[in-house]
Amino acid sequence: MNALQLVTLAAIWGASFLFMRMGTPEFGAIPLIALRVTIAAVLLSPVLRGADARHEFRTHAVPLFVVGVFNSALPFCLLTYAALYVSAGTDSILNATTPLWTALVAYLWLHTPLTKPQALGLAVGFAGVVVLAGSAIGAGTPGAPRAIAAAMLATLSYGFAAHYSKRKLASVRPFVSAFGSQLFAAIVLAPLAVPMWPQSPVHASAWIAVILLGAICTAVAYLLYFGLIRHAGAQYAASVTFLIPIFGVVWGAIFLHETITVQTIAGCAIILFGTALATGKLKGFATGAVRGSRQ
Repeated sequence: MNALQLVTLAAIWGASFLFMRMGTPEFGAIPLIALRVTIAAVLLSPVLRGADARHEFRTHAVPLFVVGVFNSALPFCLLTYAALYVSAGTDSILNATTPLWTALVAYLWLHTPLTKPQALGLAVGFAGVVVLAGSAIGAGTPGAPRAIAAAMLATLSYGFAAHYSKRKLASVRPFVSAFGSQLFAAIVLAPLAVPMWPQSPVHASAWIAVILLGAICTAVAYLLYFGLIRHAGAQYAASVTFLIPIFGVVWGAIFLHETITVQTIAGCAIILFGTALATGKLKGFATGAVRGSRQ
């Protein structure tokens, strides 16, 4: 049952890159994400029915605001901007570098020493980004360098938010954090989205994409994710990172007819390998590599 939940969650989050790719050309990045987080906040609002939940929300409003900006508003907009110029598959693969940035943020901000496997994982993961970037830029895709930079900034933002949440929201119930972050993201983005609202009529397909993005890929995905943490543990739930790019690439190929190139597969494999090293999923390999380097 846990495995089915994990795969379902990966399929849903992988589809978010498909829906961003479908909706962004018509809505624009900021209006699309403003709608996404607003829909999610409305659907998650029942979590505040209890007095304890409302008290948690009120007493942690400031850190929830910070997390709303750096874990939702900013990275969602950056990844959506990237979706204008790179494929849904490439966007989802770049998103998989989040654990690498999380380790780097811990080193630079919290002065947490990098272990040798983490350092090796960072080097390997960023090499994968270079391979992927070279493929997109080499294909002559307009705006590809800016898109890749935006996606990297998004994952850096996720990395900061992960550590900030751990320090400031550890005692807050996950569903309260989920609702609060989406609500504050919506509040931040609303005044920016209004003047950027599309002047031309938006096609039904784009509306469907944004509704699914907010309802399924955000609200329902949060419920699945926290349910998985409760039943299988945080470490098991975190392994969804390795499955999301697979679905991102597959959905893009099926529904948007995106080409899966050798460079895309290679970049994805290298990034996921580096992420596995950095997160301790390949302890035996990393230990052997370190020992081998001493010989």
